[in-house]
Amino acid sequence: MEFEPPIVTGVGWETPLGNTLDGVWARLLKGETGVREVPSGTPLRSNLAAIVPDVPLEQPPGERQHTLATRAITTALADAGLTPEVLAGPGTELILGTSYAANLDDPDVVRLDDWARGVAEALGYPRPPLCVATACSAGSDALLMGAELIRSGQREVCVCVGADIVTPAKRLGHSLLGTMSPDGLRAFDSRHNGMILGEGAGALILESVNHARSRCARERAILHGAGSANDAAGMTAPDPAGSSVVLAVERALAGSGLTTQDISVVSAHGTATPVNDAVESTSLRTLFGAAAEKPTVFGTKGALGHSLGACGTIEAITLIQALTDRQVPPVQGLDEPIDDFPLPLPPAQDRGTPVPAGSGLSLTLGFGGFNTALLFTVPAADHE
Repeated sequence: MEFEPPIVTGVGWETPLGNTLDGVWARLLKGETGVREVPSGTPLRSNLAAIVPDVPLEQPPGERQHTLATRAITTALADAGLTPEVLAGPGTELILGTSYAANLDDPDVVRLDDWARGVAEALGYPRPPLCVATACSAGSDALLMGAELIRSGQREVCVCVGADIVTPAKRLGHSLLGTMSPDGLRAFDSRHNGMILGEGAGALILESVNHARSRCARERAILHGAGSANDAAGMTAPDPAGSSVVLAVERALAGSGLTTQDISVVSAHGTATPVNDAVESTSLRTLFGAAAEKPTVFGTKGALGHSLGACGTIEAITLIQALTDRQVPPVQGLDEPIDDFPLPLPPAQDRGTPVPAGSGLSLTLGFGGFNTALLFTVPAADHE
């Protein structure tokens, strides 16, 4: 039996630039950034970070992540026109993704999924939720799992969440790894020298076609395909050939009815580490280098920071916004693109670059070689 791809009927997020859909998007288009100086009790390579402003840093990290996740889910359910009671239904799955959450900073954590169980309990979800911890791809993998559950007919509604927080241990870890920039995140710029940590949460409501249309739900987007691959090249460094990134995209395209020619926008992982930027450049050249019409690439980590396990869902929302609005925000800090980057990039000084109608590709590349690709389109009515 053939099952249709899931429909995105609701979205919600908590970001360093706010938590309203249109408000955050407008600030991104204006080139604003949530990155600022955040004092640290330990010497770091940089004190820059992107913090959600209305969740006090003085609170314990686990409480902060709980707040971000539950607020994003509540917003997404309301945006979908669903009440929280839908979570109690047997046809609903709650899927939460993160990296290490607060576990590196809290010695009392017993299970790595304690935070997810706490969110589920607070929202009235009656079963243990699914918890994904595939590093920076965790949010995207939550969406991949939700899409598969709906496509296979096992669930009617999937609430897919990515949530993560800035903590002292994460800041120290990335400082020691050398992945943290001392002066700013400049993805795909020749001066790139690392990322800046961020935090937030993104939630997307996926529904089967029958479930969404039986209640006349608004259709924000269609998740046409999802694919993942692991290069197993190292604990932190990706495979420089980019072959598993390409494989993840090919798996997302398989059975979707789409080809690379249908993609007009790419939301890149764009961490601004020289290694990551090189891998994405190589992968995108393999995928789109021969295309007559090349998609525009954008990335939002310069504005929102690298929110680790949350970035996949947050960036899925920015991609849906770009497809709906037919424009992409500037890439923060991009003034001197790296040599021979294969696709168009919106420079930092632009304030909304137009893109043609089409489909969108979101890429996430996680530590440990976790690479995930998501393919979205928006309904034709939203293009008119």
